[in-house]
Amino acid sequence: MGKRTYLPPACYEKVSFCQCLKGVKVPQGHSLNMKNLVSMQDLKLIGLKSHGCHILMQQLLPVAICGILPKNVRHTITRLCSFFSSICCKAIDPLKLDELEDEIVVILCELEMFFPLSFFDIMVHLVVHLVREV
Repeated sequence: MGKRTYLPPACYEKVSFCQCLKGVKVPQGHSLNMKNLVSMQDLKLIGLKSHGCHILMQQLLPVAICGILPKNVRHTITRLCSFFSSICCKAIDPLKLDELEDEIVVILCELEMFFPLSFFDIMVHLVVHLVREV
């Protein structure tokens, strides 16, 4: 009987995530060609620029994590992506800003429940201030 190698779940999740992004097809001219930015050897995104980050955070991330992460984590990350979409719109209803600020506080609190504290640095917490900057 041969040796079996068990990969930790994080490896499976990274492989699935990268495979999903590598296989994403979008209409020509819609966004960057994601498959050129995914390194399956390193399981990383390489050469992602500002526009690519926006597309990833606002549109592709919710699709890529579907079926990989637990439902509650997926839901919170999808809400984070929706928050970024809302504050990046060309026109924002000023009456919705307080609601957006409350929403991001709840999202960050939920993320702190799901991820280790070492994940969070000052940049993550600066997201709270983005609504006021809008």
